[in-house]
Amino acid sequence: MDNPTATAESEAEPTRRGRGRPRRSIDREQVADVVEELFEEGGYDAVSIEETAKRLTVSRATLYRTVPSKEHLLAILFERMTTELYDEAVAIAEDPELTPREKVDRLIRAQIDAAFRQRNYLLVFFGGGSLPAEDFEHWKEWRRKYEGVWLRVVEEAIETGDLPDDDPRLITRLITGMTTWVARWARPNGPHDSAHVADVALRLVLSDLKR
Repeated sequence: MDNPTATAESEAEPTRRGRGRPRRSIDREQVADVVEELFEEGGYDAVSIEETAKRLTVSRATLYRTVPSKEHLLAILFERMTTELYDEAVAIAEDPELTPREKVDRLIRAQIDAAFRQRNYLLVFFGGGSLPAEDFEHWKEWRRKYEGVWLRVVEEAIETGDLPDDDPRLITRLITGMTTWVARWARPNGPHDSAHVADVALRLVLSDLKR
C-alpha cells in the first residue's frame, strides 16, 4: 500500500531545487533588485557578474548568456529606473485635474524622492557613461523624452505666471539639475528627509512672483 506522505513528497520534489544547484533561468527584475542591493552596499565598484550570479543562485555561465558584462547589469537597473521616472512624470503632466503650479510641485517632489531612493546610482545613470553603446543611445533618447515632459509643464507654468517669463528649456534644466543633484548628498537618516528638501526646493522655484 502506498505511503501518502511519501507520495506527496515525491510529487512536490520537482518544484524544489536541490541545495547548491543553480537556477537556469534569469528574471530581469530579480537582476535589477540584486544590482540595486550591491550599489547600496558598496557603490559602483561592488557590482559584478560574479556577485550577481552568486546572489541569484545561478552559474556565471547562465548569467553571461543574458547579461554579458557589468555594463549590461547596470543597463537592466537603468531600464527599470528610467521607466519608473518617465511613467510617473507623464502621469503628472497629463493629469487634467492639476494646475500647472501643482504639476511643477508634483514633478519636483517625484524627482527629489527618486534622488533619495536611488541615491547610490542615479548620478551614474544621468551621466550615461557606464552603459553599453546601445543602452547609451537609449539613455540619450530617454533623456530627451523626459526633459520634454518637464518642458511642457514648465511652459504651462510660465504662461500662468507661476514661473519666470524666461527660456523654458533653461528653467527646465536648472530645476532638473538641482533636483537630480540631491542624490549626491541625500542620506536616509540625515537631518533633512525628502519631503523637507522638496518643500525648500519648491519655495525656491515657486516663489510668489506676483507680489
